[in-house]
Amino acid sequence: MPEPFPLQPLLDLATNRMDEAARKLGELIASERAVEEKLALLVDYRKEYQARFVEAARNGIGPDAWRNYSAFLLKLDDAISVQQRVVDDSRRRVELGQQAWVDQRNKVKAFDTLSQRHQSQQARKEARQEQKLTDEHAAKQFRDRGQDD
Repeated sequence: MPEPFPLQPLLDLATNRMDEAARKLGELIASERAVEEKLALLVDYRKEYQARFVEAARNGIGPDAWRNYSAFLLKLDDAISVQQRVVDDSRRRVELGQQAWVDQRNKVKAFDTLSQRHQSQQARKEARQEQKLTDEHAAKQFRDRGQDD
């Protein structure tokens, strides 16, 4: 009977950690998409509001409306700035998540390589044992035939 792979618990642990890293990476990517979409919405809204402001200015607006448009555009710029930082942070977290997954995958590959070597060694060991039994059986039959003569 072949010996079990002695590092199997470590291989299982590394596989579980790789799966967990993949799950977290998926969550990070989904989060990144969401914050990028929010940034795109803010940028689009700012463009639309800027266009309304330009149109209103062409048609002539009072100083209060001018100040309101300008103040709101500044608030939108601030919100865009904040959201851009959120996007940048999210991208960094995705990069770290990708690296964590790659690191875990490399550990799994290393343990898997060791496991495959172990299985090959066990197969060779079994083959040698089978050959030995076959040889012993053939030798016994030869001896038994020699005694009959």
